[in-house]
Amino acid sequence: MADERRLIARAQSGDAAAFRGLVERHQARAYALALRILRSGPDAEEVAQDAFVRAWTSLPAFRGESSFATWVYRIVARRAFDRAQVLKNRRARERAEETLPEHAAPEGADDDSLRAALLQRLVGGLTPAQRAAVTMFYYEGRSVEQVASQLGMPENTVKTHLLRARAALRTAWTHEMGDEA
Repeated sequence: MADERRLIARAQSGDAAAFRGLVERHQARAYALALRILRSGPDAEEVAQDAFVRAWTSLPAFRGESSFATWVYRIVARRAFDRAQVLKNRRARERAEETLPEHAAPEGADDDSLRAALLQRLVGGLTPAQRAAVTMFYYEGRSVEQVASQLGMPENTVKTHLLRARAALRTAWTHEMGDEA
């Protein structure tokens, strides 16, 4: 922690090597957050890089009221949500509706793995903000407060995203599974 504060102070005074050290510490999680929101490796990589560029240019204004990680992840989340909106608008303009082919169940797949795959597909269909909140809260075990901080949202907004996501997942699950659910 003290080591990171020293890196931040050096980076704030223009030391690019110190900032590179900060990037190396946080790039994997920044990319993972962008990937959870965007579901596209190349887009997530672009967003993560853009977020670090923005962090570098905004670093002199960083006051340390939150951790550096929280600050960077907030930038990543905002950039990813913006990129998701751009991609959504582009798809709407192109009107290229793609239908995914139904895949046969892999041989030897048990019910648990089929249900897990279905749940993963249904989570993928949530809005980017809902998908990020669900992933961080349920899959990573973060608290609502931590999710809110990292996504740069009020806690009540995160709770609303989780509530709506659960309702959407419940409806989609029931539709997919029929009476089995």
